[in-house]
Amino acid sequence: MLTVIRLAEGACGRAILRGVQAGLTRDVAAGAIYATLDRLEQKGLLRSHLGEGTPERGGRARRYYGVTNAGVKALNESRAALQQIWRGAKWPIEVQR
Repeated sequence: MLTVIRLAEGACGRAILRGVQAGLTRDVAAGAIYATLDRLEQKGLLRSHLGEGTPERGGRARRYYGVTNAGVKALNESRAALQQIWRGAKWPIEVQR
């Protein structure tokens, strides 16, 4: 969802895939991204719409994604929970011998 927010109006499937891969510095299967996008949309955290078809895509339309208000709320709650978990921990964590 963070990648969708970062991409704003350009948040289509392939751009999201590239953004996630860049953020993780590893390959992610396209199918995993599309399955996750579908699941997040079913949960009401994302919304999507079809754009115009383009000659480069043989007239096929791209699907664009956006984060819903519920998605923004979930992201904020997730970040707050992580901050609470890490509160008081020294960083970086060192191995205890």
